[in-house]
Amino acid sequence: MRLLGYTRVSTAAQEAQLQLDALLSVGVQKRDVFADVTSGSRAAAERPGMKKLLEYAEAGDTVVVWRVDRLGRSLIDVLNTVNLLRGRGVELRSISDGIDPATTTGRLMLNMLATLAEYERELIAERVNAGIAAAKANGTRFGRPLVDPAVIAGKLVIAKQEREKGRTAEEAARLVGWSRATLYRHQQAAARARGLVR
Repeated sequence: MRLLGYTRVSTAAQEAQLQLDALLSVGVQKRDVFADVTSGSRAAAERPGMKKLLEYAEAGDTVVVWRVDRLGRSLIDVLNTVNLLRGRGVELRSISDGIDPATTTGRLMLNMLATLAEYERELIAERVNAGIAAAKANGTRFGRPLVDPAVIAGKLVIAKQEREKGRTAEEAARLVGWSRATLYRHQQAAARARGLVR
């Protein structure tokens, strides 16, 4: 079992020495410390230092951090990272937060984090749904914006003329700013409107 350290600071102006000293004091070797200088808003798996750590870590290893918030800015991101590590058989230890999977209290803390993250996810979903409902009540439309039927009809005429000149459907569609699928969709809708197809 190896102890692997991870440090993160948000900007190059910040100093990671405090984190590094804490990791070295609990037995992490300096060569086994991975670092990032990046905002916590970036998902852990997108950070270069964390990517290297994930490639290097093996089942049975323990990742040690100074504080659990070094893994991410939000509780959900922290939990996603913890779950990613644990899914690979890698444990997490946080020095300042008292999270140590080798202890009963540490396991309790990880379970509490998981519960709080689930609670946060549900709150976010509720806020999003409430925002959508309020927007709809105020007349906001969701989905594709409405297009003036005259504009569609004009583009269909142009596309038809171009097809008669020998252009492919894709070329004709591109000339009017559509994809081939959009051209076909509008042609079928126009045919249905004229009663030519059901």
